[in-house]
Amino acid sequence: MATSKVLKVVLLSGLLSAMSSVAFAKTCAVSIEGNDQMQFSKTSIPVAADCTEVELTLKHSGKLPVTAMGHNWVLTKTADFQAVATAGTSAGPANNYVPKDDARVIVATKLVGGGESTTIKFPTSKLTKGGDYTFFCSFPGHWSLMKGKLVFGG
Repeated sequence: MATSKVLKVVLLSGLLSAMSSVAFAKTCAVSIEGNDQMQFSKTSIPVAADCTEVELTLKHSGKLPVTAMGHNWVLTKTADFQAVATAGTSAGPANNYVPKDDARVIVATKLVGGGESTTIKFPTSKLTKGGDYTFFCSFPGHWSLMKGKLVFGG
C-alpha cells in the first residue's frame, strides 16, 4: 500500500514537472527583410532571455529572382562567421550556399527571391545568453554587407 502511494506521488510529480516546462515555453517571433540593394532591414536582433524558441521570418522585399539576388539568413558564432560564409560559396545554390552538415551553422533558412519569404524555428538552447552571434546572407558576395548581430538575453 505504501509503495502504491509513493508511486502515485512520483508519477504526479513527474506529470506536474512536464506540464510546467510546457507552460513556460515561449516562442518569440522575429522578422527581417532583405532587398535588391543587398541590405537587411536590421543590423541587430534582440532575443529576450525568457524565449525558449525563436521563429524567424525572412522576407525578400525586392523584385529580382533568387538566381540573381537570392537571400538567406544564416546564424553562427561570430568567431565562425567568415569561415562559414566563405565555405558557403563552395556549397553552391543546391545547398542554399550553406556548407552541408557544418556544426558551426546554428540555423539557416533556404534562399528566397524577390517577393518570397521563408520561416524557420530554432530552440534557444542552441544559444548561450550573452554569446557573440552573427547573422548573415551567404549568397556569394552578400555576406560582407548583409550581416548583423543576434543578441540573446543581453
